[in-house]
Amino acid sequence: MSRPSPRIEIAHEALKQAIIEQALKPGTKLPEDEIGAHFAMSRTLVRAVLAKLQGEGLVDARPKRTALVAQPTLSEARDVFEVRRALEAEVVRLVIKRWKPAFGAELEGLVRDEDAARERHDEPVSIRLAGEFHLRLARLSGNELLEKYMSELVTRCSLILAVFGRPHSSDGAVDEHSEIIAALRTADADKAVAIMNEHMGAVERRALLGDHQEAAPALGDVLSLYAGAIAAKGTATPLKKARAK
Repeated sequence: MSRPSPRIEIAHEALKQAIIEQALKPGTKLPEDEIGAHFAMSRTLVRAVLAKLQGEGLVDARPKRTALVAQPTLSEARDVFEVRRALEAEVVRLVIKRWKPAFGAELEGLVRDEDAARERHDEPVSIRLAGEFHLRLARLSGNELLEKYMSELVTRCSLILAVFGRPHSSDGAVDEHSEIIAALRTADADKAVAIMNEHMGAVERRALLGDHQEAAPALGDVLSLYAGAIAAKGTATPLKKARAK
């Protein structure tokens, strides 16, 4: 199976990261022509990118309407957390069964990065890294299907934070993640699951207790920032400006 073109990969990753880090707020319009111009892609390819993001729960794309960054309702948010709590418990059990000392070092590295982002008051990156911690746990479970489901749930939770979360909603997450690592090292599944459940309850409370709103930046400015950063990593060729087709 052939890999998607670098342009498609950059467009998808740039939009996804911008949404997860809340640079693109829920409800933001995503015009096909503007996205196509930024990434030198036809509307057909832009629609493929938006369809993929929709499948991940990040975009609401309807026929004959401009796509929007998804905006979950409070009821949907509660459903997401209900499912996530159940899957997080299973992740913990599977990680304990496969536990190796290297797992602890790997997870602690993520916690250090998260703590550094918090110290420099980089809230968007802190929120993204908090999600990365749980995605890494899911990967360490060794269950690819569980990892896939967790990826969608974590991205949906990022949207929930953007809609309902209060400022500095990631405060406390670093300490809670360290507690989870310590519990995993004990190989006591019941204790580890209990700590994870307590952590997810705290995450849900932080996510659903806010009502702040911030001014939304221009779509073009966000795309330029994120696409440039992703291309600079060397994972794809630089983009050139082109008219949308």
